[in-house]
Amino acid sequence: MRIATGALLGALTGFMAGLLAGPLSSATAAQAQATSAARASVPMAATATDISAQRRRPLRRVPIYAPRDEWQPDVYPRYNPGPNAVRDCTATYVPEYRPSGTVITPRMNCYWRPG
Repeated sequence: MRIATGALLGALTGFMAGLLAGPLSSATAAQAQATSAARASVPMAATATDISAQRRRPLRRVPIYAPRDEWQPDVYPRYNPGPNAVRDCTATYVPEYRPSGTVITPRMNCYWRPG
């Protein structure tokens, strides 16, 4: 029942809008003709000039680097610890004081010692 009432109300609203817009439709048509006449008086070359006047962005170049000849590790310090060297590490838990609260995090300290 509600769907039928909504459909009837929509049809009645459209019909009433058509009756009220009848006298206004001739004014709207005259305005549309005046607008199209104004557009026709503008030469096509002016429109093309406006588009071509826009500056085109230059293409971005991506830098290409030559590969390195030898690989270098990202470990500090960069030296050769020698033959039979052993890495000695100590791991502990350390409290970190953060705005959300204290957190216990693992820390590791390592060094090279002769083996």
